[in-house]
Amino acid sequence: MNASLFRSVIYVTALCALYLSIAMFLPALVDLYYGHSDWQVFAMSGFMVGGLAAAAALATRGPQPAFTKRLGFLLVNVLWVMFSLVGAIPLFLAEHELSFAQAVFESISGITTTGSTVIVGLDDMPPGILLWRSLLCWFGGIGIVALGLFVLPFLKVGGASIFKLESSETNDKPFARLASFTRAFLVVYVLLTLACAVAYDMAGMTHFDALNHAMTTIATAGFSTHDASFAYFQSTPILVIGGTFLTICSLPFSVIILLAIRGRLDAARDPQIPTFLGYLTAISIAVAVYHHLRNGVELDDALIHAFFNMASILSTGGFASDDYTLWGPFVVLVAFFATFMGGCSGSTAGGIKAYRFVVMLNVARAGLNKLIYPNAIYPVRYGALTVDAETQRGVFLFVSLYIFLWVVGSIGMTLFGYDILTATSSVITALSNVGPGIGQIIGPVGNFSTISDPALYLLSLMMLLGRLEILTMLVLLTPVFWRH
Repeated sequence: MNASLFRSVIYVTALCALYLSIAMFLPALVDLYYGHSDWQVFAMSGFMVGGLAAAAALATRGPQPAFTKRLGFLLVNVLWVMFSLVGAIPLFLAEHELSFAQAVFESISGITTTGSTVIVGLDDMPPGILLWRSLLCWFGGIGIVALGLFVLPFLKVGGASIFKLESSETNDKPFARLASFTRAFLVVYVLLTLACAVAYDMAGMTHFDALNHAMTTIATAGFSTHDASFAYFQSTPILVIGGTFLTICSLPFSVIILLAIRGRLDAARDPQIPTFLGYLTAISIAVAVYHHLRNGVELDDALIHAFFNMASILSTGGFASDDYTLWGPFVVLVAFFATFMGGCSGSTAGGIKAYRFVVMLNVARAGLNKLIYPNAIYPVRYGALTVDAETQRGVFLFVSLYIFLWVVGSIGMTLFGYDILTATSSVITALSNVGPGIGQIIGPVGNFSTISDPALYLLSLMMLLGRLEILTMLVLLTPVFWRH
């Protein structure tokens, strides 16, 4: 591992830290406007991080090496750890006292768009802290889409090589130039945020609530400005708006951009889109009908709440309009398994993701056909593409490690003294970046405030592993990575 690679990683990381330090002055100004003393914490944190980042960037300037897989793996890991630690600084120093483990957990939860929180009393929280949490989610969403669209396909992580925006063939690209695509993505991301904020505002939220919830909705993150989440508003239009935008942002942003800017209807043929929309629709209807029949809730009301809460889980949005674990055991079971599933690749959603289910289903179909006609050739397809053996192995390796980490993490949580339901659901909600778990402690009306510091560190690691598609972090543990 040569020195120029480390210098390049430090340089890029320092520049990103500098941008994040500038963002700290936004909550500082908000707290200053409302007369809250936490403005000093954000201002001090901004100057401190900005000064160190500027010094590091100046010290490591120079010719940048070519972007290689080794550089990509190292840079992605260092960047996400940096964002997590820097984001925790004002949370740790703010008036609302959090332990270091809690501050790091909250920051990682925001930057990975998980939405789990250790903070109680959000309704009375200083506006600067609320805005900072939302900003972490919003910036995290940008990083996640960039990771899914540009980096993971290049690194061939977890079968993501199916989506090759950086292919040398221009017909595989939404745009001929990557810079053009990046600008288009940022425009669409900002416009979606503004549209969501305006819709929330018109539906009855305050301006501040609308802005914060729009940022965390578009990032499918789940942080709210109220302890009761969306149940606070008691508004059907707000639930419809939230569920709709969560669904939209669970779709590949490359497809959204092509539809919005180029009018390319053929972009919607991506097989993962009907797969995701199909299981979202089926689960929502099944839960609504069960809720209606078992609990006597009006069918239209049951449909709206079922759609919102299931869209929130499958998009890994993490919001809640009700304690759906009280709707019945069927809903608890469905919610638990939905936590594994997730949205589409190239979106802000987490989880296993729909495209992997498509690949695994087609591998199983080809295998069954092969049993009948052993000499026939049955290619595994993803839409019009043929999925090569390397990509198939990547998908199954990812899913295998996903289950393995869930089991190991769950055992770890039980060793910390938590019951099986809390242990298993807390780990999978962290690994899938969903937010709330199942049970009285961390369920949709609970939070992670009573979880011990060692357990929070474990869950923080799981959130990072899940957001970086597991293999991106685990590859650093292999000796071959560090050899020249």
